[in-house]
Amino acid sequence: MIPSRIPRWLAAATAAGVLPSPVLAAGGAAPDFTITGIGLAALVVFLVAYAFVIAEEFTHLRKSKAMVVAAGVIWVLVAIAYEHAGMPGAGDLLRHDLEGYGELLLFLLSAMTFVNTLQERNIFGALRDWLIARRFSLRALFWITGGLAFFLSPVLDNMTTALVMGAVVIAVGAGYPRFILLACTNIVVAANAGGAFSPFGDITTLMVWQAGKMRFEEFFALFLPAAANWLVPALAMTFAVPRAAPLAAGPRSTVKPGGFVVAALFGLTVTMTVAGHNFLHLPPALGMMTGLGLLSIYGYVIRRGELNGSTEVTNPLPAVPAGFKPATRPFDIFISLKRVEWDTLMFFYGVVISVGGLGALGYLQLLAAATYADLGPFVANVLVGIASAVVDNIPIMFAVLSMDPAMSDGHWLLVTLTAGVGGSLLSIGSAAGVALMGQARGIYTFFGHLRWSWAIALGYVASVWVHRVVNAALF
Repeated sequence: MIPSRIPRWLAAATAAGVLPSPVLAAGGAAPDFTITGIGLAALVVFLVAYAFVIAEEFTHLRKSKAMVVAAGVIWVLVAIAYEHAGMPGAGDLLRHDLEGYGELLLFLLSAMTFVNTLQERNIFGALRDWLIARRFSLRALFWITGGLAFFLSPVLDNMTTALVMGAVVIAVGAGYPRFILLACTNIVVAANAGGAFSPFGDITTLMVWQAGKMRFEEFFALFLPAAANWLVPALAMTFAVPRAAPLAAGPRSTVKPGGFVVAALFGLTVTMTVAGHNFLHLPPALGMMTGLGLLSIYGYVIRRGELNGSTEVTNPLPAVPAGFKPATRPFDIFISLKRVEWDTLMFFYGVVISVGGLGALGYLQLLAAATYADLGPFVANVLVGIASAVVDNIPIMFAVLSMDPAMSDGHWLLVTLTAGVGGSLLSIGSAAGVALMGQARGIYTFFGHLRWSWAIALGYVASVWVHRVVNAALF
């Protein structure tokens, strides 16, 4: 019998089979809406939104827009289903997902602002020009840029690392398109592999760390597997790199005042964040936001110095029409904040909230039963990495964390590894690959990367095997 408080339109929906019977919630068990009309409608909404994400390159519609709308629609459907089933707890479930997203948002907001400030202070440009001025051979630069991508990615995000190293290979590889293709492929693999053994290297590792599945130092057990993931394809590709010297270098860039202090503040912020989380059990977002506050205060010092000591800044600027910004401005921390990848952060919101809604409808339990229960954690985690080459690893990892399968530390590290490095199998499988396709447009392409997918796949297999051997005690 349908409770009298249920509106007539909901009763009609039940009679039509769109909504489940409230009896599904009896006994306090979580309801399963997966085979109902409303559950299938939510799934279709998610799939349609994700189709727009995949088609972004052709439609030029930012990937976040469809996902943010989908998140709202899915939770409206969840709330209707829960109300009808006599379970008015949808709002509490949504607040839980919002709390988790909020912590990640603040963490990433701070980290991205630091990276943007380092870029504005010309730290990355100076590194690029220093490498170019050394006149290394193309083969040496292939290994240097790959090695730097591997070791910078654990601190910076993999996309920023890839763009910095990509700028180097494009500058020195002019006239050698084959070198640019190989070096960009190598950088993508190295950046994704390097990000897998540090909570700061990729959003997926950050999610696992913030969920409390592994302590900060435990991620370093993935160093050797991640190194194998990069070195195996790099060794295969190195024989195809041209034996030539790059062209002469141009004028070098210099680091702007305060650049090295900003880098030191970033290191201090990372240290505070790790210490606060490991020893005081505080959310990592608190340490990062405290560091952002310190950066803001130091940004004031930089700004005052430029206003008082720079002739270029203190001279009256030419009059510009209203609504236009002058070409020369003193440093402003809020400019770095504005240049954060808001499309990525909003996409992350849409994915987290949408997947949380599907979980509230029972789809994650169904997926867990079909993968981790039937196939076992090892096979399921390997398949997670392969799937991340096509589907963004953020929703995949959030789904795994939401399912929360009973796994050993070794298996949690395995899914962290595979979700991080699996995207290297295709150029569209990671933010680093997509960014470099735009930077080296027409040279580093989907099919150019695909020619070396066999070598990258060997590296993927090697990384899983090394993890199984080296970290056998953790399984």
